[in-house]
Amino acid sequence: MIRRTQRLKKEYLYRKSLEGKERVNYENKRKIREALQEGKPIPTELRNVEAQLRREIDLEDENTAVPRTHIDDEYAFAAEKDPKILLTTSRNPTAPLQRFVKELSIVFPNAQRMNRGNQVVSEIIESCRSHDFTDVILVHEHRGVPDGLIVSHLPYGPTAYFGLLNVVTRHEIQDKEAVKTMPEAYPHIILDNFNTKLGERTATILKYLFPVPKPDTKRIITFANKSDYISFRHHIHEKQGGPKSVTLKEIGPRFELRLYQIKLGTVDQAEAQTEWVIRPYMNTTRKRKFLSN
Repeated sequence: MIRRTQRLKKEYLYRKSLEGKERVNYENKRKIREALQEGKPIPTELRNVEAQLRREIDLEDENTAVPRTHIDDEYAFAAEKDPKILLTTSRNPTAPLQRFVKELSIVFPNAQRMNRGNQVVSEIIESCRSHDFTDVILVHEHRGVPDGLIVSHLPYGPTAYFGLLNVVTRHEIQDKEAVKTMPEAYPHIILDNFNTKLGERTATILKYLFPVPKPDTKRIITFANKSDYISFRHHIHEKQGGPKSVTLKEIGPRFELRLYQIKLGTVDQAEAQTEWVIRPYMNTTRKRKFLSN
């Protein structure tokens, strides 16, 4: 198993190292296509490789014309099987954190909750790889209040680090009649206001935590971005007065997420490259929104 993991990691790093060469090759092909379509002469710097590039252009189709990246490899098989998630906490969790993680295990379908104990992160990640888990979610706290959430996609990454704010569990919602038994059907996902490239990246990480639902499911999970704060809401809808009368009922929990880092690797890899991280000076820039326009 250790040899297989090392081999897969080397193959992933090798494919990642080829991205720069493939991007240059793609740009050269694009220049040749434009020159041929517009009837212009081939650029001077490309005349030595024109014949080879034109043969490659003739063999390309819609799937091979655009170069693939390591981001495509990360979620290449996400649509072929349902996600399998492991939920755990920091060491010595308090009762509020354990209650919150228990509710998250029902929010995410096919999630399994594990007591952390004395296990280190590298052991958890290695065990999850060997048991075909697709994601690991770690929830942290400060003085009994959940304040951090880490989503690490397996086997290659990425790993997203979120801050947790304004956590309200199902037990703390005032309307006790509306909060009934939480359904376990696969939910519909609403991703609102993720317009930028970083926003689309964040939406992809969140989207693939959930399997494909059935069309008639009544369960709805919303990730709504506003000023880089992602609001999580959990509802069920009922048609009480006919098809045109739809009632939403919040069943909890609810919380806010604030993205502050994305790494191109799993959570146990300290040497993983940082894709994006928020810096102190970013809070004073004129454009403070990074997930939306």
